[in-house]
Amino acid sequence: MNTFRKITKDSRKITFIGTPGFCTPFAEILAYVIRDTDQELAFIPNISVDKAKTIISTPHGMQLGDDTNPSADTIVLLGGLAIPKMNIDVNDVKKVIEDISEPRDRKVIGVCFMSMFQETGWINIIEFDYLLDSYLKITSMEK
Repeated sequence: MNTFRKITKDSRKITFIGTPGFCTPFAEILAYVIRDTDQELAFIPNISVDKAKTIISTPHGMQLGDDTNPSADTIVLLGGLAIPKMNIDVNDVKKVIEDISEPRDRKVIGVCFMSMFQETGWINIIEFDYLLDSYLKITSMEK
């Protein structure tokens, strides 16, 4: 989590793009890490730019707020987008990135599990500046 804070320290506005439900809590967790900054935060469900919401700090943690303009200097793509059964075209995501940010002032961060962006070939189409990739290990607790 400190890594996310470090790589976004110069960002003015951060927009997370992910699948509703599955990715939303991960956007909220990452937003919690930077809750004490003056950075603006937004979440786009899937590629529905017109449904972008603010991410706000509340007494109950980070939550989605009101409608907002998703334009940002930092875009965070969440790995749920690349899950094949979600049927989200990487080229459509690339267009959203281009529509909501300026190329010369843009940072694109991928956050996923189990190398999802690499496994699905998204790294060949999206120009990521950073990839935060976590791995899961299953441990049996049987006795």
